Amino acid sequence: MLPRLTELVYAQLRQMASQRLRRGDTPTLTPTALVHEAFLRLQDSTIDWRDRAHFFALAALHMRNVLVDYARAQHADKRGGHLLQVTLTGAIAQDTQAEHADVLLLDQALRRLEAEDARTGKVIELTYFGGLNREEVAHVLGISVPTVDRGLRFGRAWLRRELEHT
Repeated sequence: MLPRLTELVYAQLRQMASQRLRRGDTPTLTPTALVHEAFLRLQDSTIDWRDRAHFFALAALHMRNVLVDYARAQHADKRGGHLLQVTLTGAIAQDTQAEHADVLLLDQALRRLEAEDARTGKVIELTYFGGLNREEVAHVLGISVPTVDRGLRFGRAWLRRELEHT
């Protein structure tokens, strides 16, 4: 089953990963490496995927965790590394401008958002990290598309404010 699944979703997972990484900033973490690491974590999980949207939601969560783990490792004092930068296009950036934020700061801000409003946090995570469209997010979370739209508006504004103040 896994080899067949890999054929079906690999290209889309790689595209999701490419959108999350800025070219040249992380020579050891390429989109391919991000996909492979996330896929390994998916393979280790015992969750039975209900459908395509559910699978990509789980993949999004694992990609987020891989990025955060990688950023922590790069930022460790013993390594003297710099923080990993990710493009927030589609999450908090306006269509006309590309904003970048430190993935650790983004993760911390998302955790605070999830503590304040768990559903909005999931909407942002599935949209940004999962690359799911509004209808898919609504399906995964069992909410309406207008509720997703409200969550995106609120979540983007909330994250923009949080990231500007850090």
